[in-house]
Amino acid sequence: MLEEIIIAGFGGQGIMLIGRLIAYAGMLEGKKVAWMPSYGPEMRGGTANCTVIVSSEEIASPVVPNPHSLIVMNKPSLDKFEHMVKKDGLIILNDSLINQAVKRDDVTVIKVPANEIADQLGNSKIANMVMLGVYIKKTEIVNMETIYKALEKGLSSHNRDLLTLNLQALEKGAEIVK
Repeated sequence: MLEEIIIAGFGGQGIMLIGRLIAYAGMLEGKKVAWMPSYGPEMRGGTANCTVIVSSEEIASPVVPNPHSLIVMNKPSLDKFEHMVKKDGLIILNDSLINQAVKRDDVTVIKVPANEIADQLGNSKIANMVMLGVYIKKTEIVNMETIYKALEKGLSSHNRDLLTLNLQALEKGAEIVK
């Protein structure tokens, strides 16, 4: 089993948290993982992306030139990474902020109104957890329960009060996948 993912968006959208949670959940399940962040020169609002590899075998390199999956939170990131996804791969895009169609017809595309769902739950900052819920349910790369455990351990102390809300966002994302 080998899953290579790129997660991309603006800084401040929780891109790195998605990647860390997938990697940590993989570790909790005894899988081999690699997580490599990449930041633009700006802080909040600049570009951010990370690659995550979850594998049953040793990982030779954290570099992912052609991921199987792309979780994309904004249009500039879709423009940058869409062409890299492997044929028959998966693109999960934040339909709230991306108003263009994916140009490829050789990948599965899941459009998620992540910001709207997050707003309905009461906090726009949890759109990333909606996207993560969709990804985990679709790929089953790790168990959803393991993501819950990773989230409990991975939230910083000043965000602990958001745990329940984040869990709700994960569940709402998972409900999107039929």
